[in-house]
Amino acid sequence: MTTVQTDNQPTDPATGLAADLSTGAPTGPQAAFRLRELVFGAAGAAAVRAAARLRVADALGDAPMAIEDLSAALGTEPQPLSRLLRALSCYGVFTETADGRYAHTEMSRLLREDTPGSLRYIALWCTEPWTWAAWPRLDDAVRSGTHVFAELFGKDFFTYLHADAGDSARVFDQAMTTSSRQSAHDIAEFLDLSGVSSVVDIGGGQGHVLASLLEKHPELTGVLLDLPTVVANADPRLREGGALADRVRLMPGDCRDAVPVQADMYIIKNILEWDDDSTRRTLRNVVAAGRPGARVLVIENLVDDSPSMRFTTAMDLLLLLNVGGAKHSKDSLAGLMTEAGLELGEIRPVNSYLHAFDSTVGH
Repeated sequence: MTTVQTDNQPTDPATGLAADLSTGAPTGPQAAFRLRELVFGAAGAAAVRAAARLRVADALGDAPMAIEDLSAALGTEPQPLSRLLRALSCYGVFTETADGRYAHTEMSRLLREDTPGSLRYIALWCTEPWTWAAWPRLDDAVRSGTHVFAELFGKDFFTYLHADAGDSARVFDQAMTTSSRQSAHDIAEFLDLSGVSSVVDIGGGQGHVLASLLEKHPELTGVLLDLPTVVANADPRLREGGALADRVRLMPGDCRDAVPVQADMYIIKNILEWDDDSTRRTLRNVVAAGRPGARVLVIENLVDDSPSMRFTTAMDLLLLLNVGGAKHSKDSLAGLMTEAGLELGEIRPVNSYLHAFDSTVGH
């Protein structure tokens, strides 16, 4: 974090508090001030979740609204709603006007479902009921080095999600769909597919990345490889009768067991977050399937190179809690790819959150 010098006292630009010149961390009395705010971080997350569930951002139009009108539109009590919005405005989510009405900010608009790049479902997913039970057990996960989810809920994370938490599973699907659609366009614009006529999207979910590539490159063919229940719900453009169906094959399977298809290029996006053994198996399966010189593009969030380190490191800890997984550093991912037999090339940012590791299958 950078610091700004004011009257010989450096300050943290994110908080305006006095900061250590070498680290950017608050110092002196301000350190206690900041730590008190930090330990109440759950209140901020809960406030965002409440606003998302109440659909406050959707009800608030372009013009500022009086709290009485907004509460009537939402079916809430005016005073508690005012308290909620006052708390959120401290973080820049909504703002209070001089005459006591509330208006949108750039951040609050991201909670609208119709906003391009909406984060409503991401906000809900990161604050689902199971998260509140898991976070207090972080010290146990740190001691053991593995997840605490099965001990808390009696079954592994994804079994619980689909068997016992249907509403949460639907939020998860919506959040992943939103995130995938937003990154698919960036990846399609980022990738140079010169000399590539076939692509396999490994663990590609509904196939938004693959669909974007097929739309941009009419000569391209593709394969979507994911678990049977996942590919059964692939993007309509890829399914039978879809606009891209004649150039794609939907392949049910688990990439940790096998990648039974050859192609010019393999894309692995945001799935190498299990334990290292599963990651090694997946990468080795790709190397075994690919012809010498085939391109392998791994796209991931990194915990050591991101404009949003607080977000990526938080997601890393959540992975530890729920599945025992981890986000990668640049060196850890590069090491696993090289160990699997891939010849690593450029590492470049795709957008503000994702890095692409370009590699080829060794000769």
